[in-house]
Amino acid sequence: MAARAAALLALIVTAAADGPCDILGAAGNPCVAAHSTVRALYAKFAGPLYNVTRPDGRSANIGVLSPGGFADVAAHEAFCSELDCVISNVYDQSPQGNHLGQRHKLVNASRHKITVGEQVQVYGMWFDPGYGYHVDATTGIATGNDPESIYAVMSGTHYNGGCCFDYGNSETNDRDDGCGTMEAIYFGNAHWHGNTGHGSTGPWVGADLEQGMYYGGGQVTQVNNQSMPLTSEFVSLSLKGRTDGFKLKGGDATQGILTTMYDGPRPDPKIAGTCNGGTYPVSYTHLRAHETPEHLVCRLLLEKKKKK
Repeated sequence: MAARAAALLALIVTAAADGPCDILGAAGNPCVAAHSTVRALYAKFAGPLYNVTRPDGRSANIGVLSPGGFADVAAHEAFCSELDCVISNVYDQSPQGNHLGQRHKLVNASRHKITVGEQVQVYGMWFDPGYGYHVDATTGIATGNDPESIYAVMSGTHYNGGCCFDYGNSETNDRDDGCGTMEAIYFGNAHWHGNTGHGSTGPWVGADLEQGMYYGGGQVTQVNNQSMPLTSEFVSLSLKGRTDGFKLKGGDATQGILTTMYDGPRPDPKIAGTCNGGTYPVSYTHLRAHETPEHLVCRLLLEKKKKK
């Protein structure tokens, strides 16, 4: 799983009685991976959110202030008083135990402090080039062509045009296994073989399907003018993968409204830069929060869509 929907807005506003995963579970779509350094994603969650490690090798888990609440910033700052800790793990709050660990370099635990709710201070994750997290031995994650839904809250002001800042589902061998072997939220303004959303500057929400980041598919594989730039300080992003296509949504994470940027078939293989052949096959079982220049990830959440 590559180490981000109105349910996610509690990150920016306040901790709700029901967490995002409670809401999704009640709808028949249980979370199979729920990652956050900011808050609990279940109302009754009282365990550790993440682990921090100092240069001397000592580490500590950082939990919540109360069940269902925000991260205990005082515990974080007491242990990381020299501001030189790294986040070594982001724990999966779901029962599946898909905890994120080191894939590339580990982010500084104290680099980006933000304020949420009623002036509650917490730490997000700031990704520079060459930083990333993952878990290969997963449980309960969608595989093959199974449907799934992925949600994330990210920064709308720190992004780049490179490959690739992702959160989602990909190969378990940490290699490129070919077209369609991953399904992950991409956020940035990359123009893979000329692919673009509306305008030329972005950033846009896209789908990284391996060997390509796409803002649409079918007839709008290369230019999707329905996909509008997302430039708010924090943005909510959604990717819903189906057996025959995908849907992309995004919006200002503080407003509670998500706009559909694309809903249709997978990329057209006849368009330059896409893979040859017919409809994309997919096969993914790996969770990844991946690196990109100057990206902030405040909260990440993966939810598996109920099969119909």
